[in-house]
Amino acid sequence: MALPCPCGTGDPYAECCRPLLRGEREATDASALMRSRYTAYVREDERYLLCTWHPSTRPTALALGGQTWLGLTVAAFVMDPQDPARATVTFTALWRDGEGLPRTMRETSRFVREGGQWLYVDGDVS
Repeated sequence: MALPCPCGTGDPYAECCRPLLRGEREATDASALMRSRYTAYVREDERYLLCTWHPSTRPTALALGGQTWLGLTVAAFVMDPQDPARATVTFTALWRDGEGLPRTMRETSRFVREGGQWLYVDGDVS
């Protein structure tokens, strides 16, 4: 039985986010990139997260671990009608912190497409 992808599409991981995390293909849109980045957080894949972060806002390193990611729900995916190389994705991620307490994070993330690749720019957490 194939393992489901952590991003919540219901597709097998091997066909969904794994090819993106391995660099075998690019995300087709900002929503696919956001889902693959969530999967990278689940898998603690710092390399992928940094590679898909826009250079203007990219940190030098990430502090991963200490939480257990439980699920992702994408609420909205909006392409900028004035500029198809810009988009936002609003999502909710569920997780447990290091003490086992349940947590929820809601973010509207901004993405830009440069050189044929979608990149995460930043986001507003609520």
